[in-house]
Amino acid sequence: MTRKSSMAPVGAKDARVVVLGSLPGDASLAAQRYYAHPTNQFWRLLGAAIGEDLAGLAYAARLERLAVRGVALWDVVAEAMRPGSLDGAIRDVRGNALAEFVVGHERVEAVAFNGKTAAAIGRRALAGMAGVRLIDLPSSSAAYTLGLGAKAARWQCLAEHVDPA
Repeated sequence: MTRKSSMAPVGAKDARVVVLGSLPGDASLAAQRYYAHPTNQFWRLLGAAIGEDLAGLAYAARLERLAVRGVALWDVVAEAMRPGSLDGAIRDVRGNALAEFVVGHERVEAVAFNGKTAAAIGRRALAGMAGVRLIDLPSSSAAYTLGLGAKAARWQCLAEHVDPA
């Protein structure tokens, strides 16, 4: 098994909402870009929620739009053992310093978890965090077979936590 490490947070330095994944998959780690696998629905889901065509932009432009809209991305896992890219294979987890990150970003009002693994780990790390809404979202992974429309409806709640365009 290979030990894998997450990437640095991206997006808004003064975020209102932080979207946390579990641990980037192999395609994202190789590209050093969040949600780089072409079948991952993340950029379409987040874009629809905040009213931006993020999927149609180059990666740098996506990050610029997130910064403008008050959105940051990161992961709950700092490093772990995992063959392949599936969350179910994650073992020997060392978490990121999520509570410190949220406390250090005074505008954060919501933390959204992209999928069940991110929610399980992230909710433990942020237990007792006052004044921050914790939101469980269906995974953007194509491996999670809930339809895109149903996922998008659940992701829409992020709209109330972003800055105006």
